[in-house]
Amino acid sequence: MELIILLPDKTIFKGEVDSVNLPGTIGNFSVLKGHAPLISSLRSGIVKYIVSENGEEFSVGINGGFVSIKKNVVKVCAE
Repeated sequence: MELIILLPDKTIFKGEVDSVNLPGTIGNFSVLKGHAPLISSLRSGIVKYIVSENGEEFSVGINGGFVSIKKNVVKVCAE
């Protein structure tokens, strides 16, 4: 699935991932390929993802935002 992490002034990451862990407003949640469509608010926390190409795990700190999940595309709009 494709993950796109956007800040107001730039794109931090865009690429294929195996999974994404997100800091939802009411708790952390994970997204895998084939996840149902969803829009959720995010709180301050850490977005963790595993890159498909090499299996490496990366982390990005955010100060809240929103996530949209549709057709195996996860778009994170964060501060």
